[in-house]
Amino acid sequence: MQASAQSLSVRIAPFRIDPWYSPRPWGFSDLRPWFDRVADGEPIGEAWLTGDECLMATGPHKGDKLGAVFAANHDAMVGAGAPAGSPLLIKVIFAREKLSVQVHPDDAMAQKYGEPRGKTECWYTLAAEPGAQVAVGLKPGTTIEQVREEIAAGTLESSLNAIPVTGGDMVFVDSGTVHAIWPGSILLETQQYSDTTYRMFDYGRPRELHIEKSLEATKLTTRAGKIAPRPLADRTVLIDMEYFRVEQMAVNLSRSSASFRSDGEKPGLAYLFAAAGSGQLSGAGFEPVDLRARGIVAVPASSPEFVVENAGAPGEKLDLIRITPNWPK
Repeated sequence: MQASAQSLSVRIAPFRIDPWYSPRPWGFSDLRPWFDRVADGEPIGEAWLTGDECLMATGPHKGDKLGAVFAANHDAMVGAGAPAGSPLLIKVIFAREKLSVQVHPDDAMAQKYGEPRGKTECWYTLAAEPGAQVAVGLKPGTTIEQVREEIAAGTLESSLNAIPVTGGDMVFVDSGTVHAIWPGSILLETQQYSDTTYRMFDYGRPRELHIEKSLEATKLTTRAGKIAPRPLADRTVLIDMEYFRVEQMAVNLSRSSASFRSDGEKPGLAYLFAAAGSGQLSGAGFEPVDLRARGIVAVPASSPEFVVENAGAPGEKLDLIRITPNWPK
């Protein structure tokens, strides 16, 4: 009880997070202009924006790892009664080559094998070249035995459901969905905090495959696919499913933190990602926090109220993506 009461008394102001860059064989050596990062070895495939290894870039906890801050200040960060740990992993994915064909387990299967949770995710398309596609789900009529045979034959792509993506598209990928990200798009991925991936097929790369577990995890029919945006008066809801809600909000001049919360929303963790433009957060009791283009700010459950101001040139909009956890009922 003492630890809980102590954490409830802590107030943590909004803070910016420095990305952690994950090397992947299918990534890029130079992430500019999206991020000021050039690989010094293996290509970079993912910029983790809310990973436990990410460092806090502003505030009194500057330099601390995000995971440690969640562990030490659970109620202040996420809210009383929320599950332990970091609830969401947010990444920007840079695919120069095709990613492996893979599938993620649901919560029950993950826990069967000793993992805390499964992995349901969504992809918001930040940019896309003409003709860009992703693979989401299996074609109707495909069987598990057929998938097994096509893995062995190297022809699995023929059974994947390919869909085109353009800038602004949102794609839902629930657990059990066979999927693949192909080159031509830059994706903002929001997912359950899990890095459990079962690779079915990897185009000959010398990486471990998880064929039996991937087949066990596969659901022949899922809810995966494009999600139509839902415009509201003050925001556009891009997706509102179990585990996460993702909204798009434009800031022309300024916007109060109270205006970000939807009707009836309880205090909780939120992330603000600057998809375009730049801004500054200011409020009583904390130093202003700069939000750079493609940067992300965490707004803890205990955060004081604040204002976001557009810091761009005249006529330039600040395009915010607000991401909040949705706890399964």
